[in-house]
Amino acid sequence: MSVYMSAKASGRVCILGAPFDSTTTYRPGSRFGPGAIREASYGLETFSPALMGDLEDCSYMDLGDLELPFGDPNPALAMIEKAASDSISAGRVPFLLGGEHLVSLGAIRAAHAAHPGLAVVHLDAHADLRDEYLGQRLSHATVMRRAFELLGEHRIHQVGVRSCTREEHPLAGELRSIPEGIALKVGEKPCYLSIDLDVLDPSVLPGTGTPEPGGMSFRELADTLVSAISRLNIVGLDVVELAPNLDPTGVSAVVAAKVVRECLIALERRNAQAGDG
Repeated sequence: MSVYMSAKASGRVCILGAPFDSTTTYRPGSRFGPGAIREASYGLETFSPALMGDLEDCSYMDLGDLELPFGDPNPALAMIEKAASDSISAGRVPFLLGGEHLVSLGAIRAAHAAHPGLAVVHLDAHADLRDEYLGQRLSHATVMRRAFELLGEHRIHQVGVRSCTREEHPLAGELRSIPEGIALKVGEKPCYLSIDLDVLDPSVLPGTGTPEPGGMSFRELADTLVSAISRLNIVGLDVVELAPNLDPTGVSAVVAAKVVRECLIALERRNAQAGDG
């Protein structure tokens, strides 16, 4: 059985698949990401030696994939927002598996409605701060601009960005953060963590729509995520932009599944510490 399906019914973390890639601007296929992550999880041990923790001790559930329409992204975003909002209303943390990065906007909207002081920590190779792309304001290339407009200044903190347009560059510079400074900037604010897998170097994860050389190693990303989750008040998160069809070796899906595993164990540890406190 997939490690992500053997979840407890009363899980604190709620996994939701968002198989949508209708605004992909280069190489499509991220709609297959959620299924590939689950399939790859069969080959992973539930135990993480790095964290000395086991998924079998974690409280989470997997509600499967949303049945999202293709084409116009508005209906899909509304469905994602509703599903994430339902999870938050039930006292759970929605964990979205994409899909292209635009799917994050639906979950961010839900988190912001429940937590008006929301901050977003965004790990990505790309700034995603375009106002529009080919005349479209809703795109995986514009998702963080829409989030910026929703949340306001000083609420988005970007890590790993190494590609942007000339027009994006000034704002990207303002939002740029280093992993070590995230906790100080965010503090105790409720936080949404958005992980675009192309923040990794393509040598680690080639199966993504817009690969960008010069990225993180797996260990660098995992350490950054565990540190962020341990220090921040995470109210929602996502892992997006795996396009498994672009990597015939299957390694990219395994890497993505391991990122998800480490996040789940780190969330369990954070929740246990919060309960102790």
